[in-house]
Amino acid sequence: MRYWDSSALVPLLVDEPSSGARRSLLESDPVIVTWWGTPLECEAALARLGRQPGYGPASSQAARSALSELAGDWFEVSPGNQVRSRASRLLRVHPLRAAAALQLAAALVAVRERSSAIEFVCNDERLAEAARLEGFATV
Repeated sequence: MRYWDSSALVPLLVDEPSSGARRSLLESDPVIVTWWGTPLECEAALARLGRQPGYGPASSQAARSALSELAGDWFEVSPGNQVRSRASRLLRVHPLRAAAALQLAAALVAVRERSSAIEFVCNDERLAEAARLEGFATV
């Protein structure tokens, strides 16, 4: 089981330089834990890609289908006061945006603050650094 940030899930949906490594990682352990807002973050990334030349409707539909399939099997951390209060603290101690703080807060809630219990999969360097400082091993 690993915690997956949306930045690490997008390469599973579309072809990116890190796609092969992320697919191998998922094959080695297919249990995904993620934040309730991850589907929306992935949709935003896919919408941005969809506005680029050469990325057509068929590619968009395939990526959304892959997202739906992944989401059907993952474990989602729901929003709530625990996540919000941890995200607030994270914003004070790390240079994160709100969405990244919510991702990291959700990971902390998922493991009941025992960050060494799970790997944090992330393609966002700033978020990965904050996760390391919070005690997660990052991939």
